[in-house]
Amino acid sequence: MDYIIQIMPQLLQGLKMTLELFAVTLILSLPLGLIVSLINEAVTAKVTDNFAVKWFIKFPVRLLIRLYLLVFRGTPLMLQLFFFYFGAAMIKLSNGESFALAPFTASLIAFTLNYGAYFAEIFRGGIIGVNSGQYEAAKALGLTGMQTMRHVVVPQMIRTVIPPIANETIVLVKDTALASSIALIDLMKASQRAVNRDMKISPLLVAALFYLMITLILTFTFNYIEKRLSIPDRGIK
Repeated sequence: MDYIIQIMPQLLQGLKMTLELFAVTLILSLPLGLIVSLINEAVTAKVTDNFAVKWFIKFPVRLLIRLYLLVFRGTPLMLQLFFFYFGAAMIKLSNGESFALAPFTASLIAFTLNYGAYFAEIFRGGIIGVNSGQYEAAKALGLTGMQTMRHVVVPQMIRTVIPPIANETIVLVKDTALASSIALIDLMKASQRAVNRDMKISPLLVAALFYLMITLILTFTFNYIEKRLSIPDRGIK
């Protein structure tokens, strides 16, 4: 117990870094995913589009979005971390110095772009899941496409995407440990240092408890949100 108390300050410092990376990534990647999904929906080709709109406006944007999703969902997150951390250091500025990114900055960019791509696909699935009759009803009411998306589609879509978003968020907590591979002193790195220095397994067990606590808090939080947003059963018996 004395040893745990002794190493707790450095583990708490690592936990602070882990929580910062997790929170900022979530704050940035959720809006990014929603924006990408909405743009992707907006540039979907329609039979009413003329040639210029279809091929010179919508097609390039749709191609860029698909390329972004393919790259960040199709390559390992650790590889993306290495790319932004080590790859950026190979870029030379005009003064001859390297364009190096701090470990936290490189991690944040990689995590945000990676999880933004996954969240975009989750939001896209939620949009597709909205009944087509809702679009027809909105059109009958005279709502524009933007108004339909804002007042009809997105509120219904949010209810359906909460479970997969909760799952991805929990995965994000565990994936933050990958940032230790580029020298970010997070919870995993702090515990590894203690293990290598003192040759004891206790720091890893404490780190596991911290990750488990965060996961449990997120699980209860998302369960509460899901219940609050659920539509009560009004079936006639």
